[in-house]
Amino acid sequence: MAGFDDAVILLPPRLRRRAEELPALVKRQVEEFRLRAGRPPTVTVGMDELGLPGGEPVTVRDLELTVEIATQASAHAALERVRQGYFTVRGGHRVGLCGSVAAEGGQVRNLRTLSSLNIRVAHAVPGCGAEVLADLLAAGSLPNTLLLAPPGGGKTTLLRDLVRRISDGEGAPPLRVGLADERGEVAALWEGVPQFDVGARTDVLDGCPKAQGLMMLLRGMNPQVLACDEITAPADCAALEQCANCGVRLLATAHGASLEDLRGRPVYRDLLARGLFQRVVYLDRRGFGPRCRVEELPC
Repeated sequence: MAGFDDAVILLPPRLRRRAEELPALVKRQVEEFRLRAGRPPTVTVGMDELGLPGGEPVTVRDLELTVEIATQASAHAALERVRQGYFTVRGGHRVGLCGSVAAEGGQVRNLRTLSSLNIRVAHAVPGCGAEVLADLLAAGSLPNTLLLAPPGGGKTTLLRDLVRRISDGEGAPPLRVGLADERGEVAALWEGVPQFDVGARTDVLDGCPKAQGLMMLLRGMNPQVLACDEITAPADCAALEQCANCGVRLLATAHGASLEDLRGRPVYRDLLARGLFQRVVYLDRRGFGPRCRVEELPC
C-alpha cells in the first residue's frame, strides 16, 4: 500500500484520519482521492467512487490545506502552474485543481478560489508489463510501440514497468533507455533520484517539454530506446519521427479508446499515417484490473 500511504499524507489531518479507516483491501486499490467543496470526500476504486467513513463535507479550507501540504507551503507557485490543470508532487502523485479562474489576455494565470481537487495516486506495479513485453519481443526485437487507453487506464504504470524491464534486460539483452518524463510521474525524480524503479540503464529528463526532452536525450545520452508519456502536440510527433529516423526504438502513450478514436484527431491521424509505430497496446479497464492486448499496426 505504499502508493496509498504516500498520497494520504497530503490530506489535512481530519480527512487523513477518515481515509486511514478504509479497509485494507480498498486502500490497496485506491487510485484517486477526490475532494469537492460542500460534498463528502471520496476515493476512486476502478470505475467507482466510494465515500470516506464519516461523510462530513469538504470545506474550501480543506482544499487550501491540501495544496499547502502537497507543495510544502509553496501553494502560490503551484497554483501558477494550474494552466496545465495539475501539478506533480514528490512520489509522482498528481494533484488536479478546479475553481474560479483568473485569466489575463485569454490565458489562465491562476485560481482565485478552489472548488475541487483530485489526487491521483501513483502506483508502481512491478511485473505488469511481463506479458506485454514478451508479445512485443516475439518478432525478435523491440518494435516502436504505442500504449493506448482512456485517461486513468493505467498507461503510465505500464510504461514504467516496460521501461524498467527493457533497461534491466528482462526477457532480452538490456538496452539504454532515455525517458522524457515531462510531468514527473513515470520516474518521479526527487533530488535527482527516481522514486520509482525505472531500470539500471535508464536516463531521466524530468519536467522538460517532451519534444525538447526527446531531442536532448537523443543528442546527449545516446539512447537505444526513447520513452515518453502522453503524446499531445504536433511538436511531440515531429520529435518522435526524427528520433525514429536516427534508429532509436520508441515507446509512448496516448489517450484514446481505439485507433478510430485517434484517427479522428489531426495530431494522431498524421502520426499513424506515417507508420511510425509498428505495435499498439490496448489497455481495457473493464473487469478487475487493466487488461492488455497487443496488435500489429499496418505499415
